[in-house]
Amino acid sequence: MHAFFSLHAEISGLLSGHNSLVRFYRRNLPHLQRDFKPHFITFVTKSRWTLPESTRDIVLSCCCHDHRQKYELYVAVVMPDHVHLILTPLIKHSAQEIFSLIEIMRGIKGASARAINQVMGRDGPVWQEESFDHVLRSSEGLDSKIEYVLQNPVRKGLVKGWQEYPWAWQRADRDPALMKVTQLPAPRRA
Repeated sequence: MHAFFSLHAEISGLLSGHNSLVRFYRRNLPHLQRDFKPHFITFVTKSRWTLPESTRDIVLSCCCHDHRQKYELYVAVVMPDHVHLILTPLIKHSAQEIFSLIEIMRGIKGASARAINQVMGRDGPVWQEESFDHVLRSSEGLDSKIEYVLQNPVRKGLVKGWQEYPWAWQRADRDPALMKVTQLPAPRRA
């Protein structure tokens, strides 16, 4: 097991004119989480194992499970040996903080691995330990990144149009559901 190092840097009032929290942590890859911003995330199967088609439904279901509970999910695409997500972590009201990418990814990867192993009658890791994550900057454009993710099965020659791909999910009601949160709620006084 790799050593886990965590460094939290709190930066208030310096980013985008409001209170923001930037979290930096490192395993083998550096990770940066930025509150109230969409994150592009890719995670890969262990040894680039090809997921059987029957298990891709499980993975997509696990990706969508905590939508609007722990994160706002914009798009999810389960490819044969990797997964792409774009999501914005939400506020964990019980702790008055944003859900961490670590907690979100542990939930998605852990639940899907357990279910896949159970269905297939196997043991062992399904996913590589690390995920690649990238904070989307406003200049990158959320719509263009969503389109990039959706076109992945088309670029790989799996389908002619992404709508034909059974393991692609896009939030249908994105415009009315855009997050308007700009800061954490004030702590409650006892």
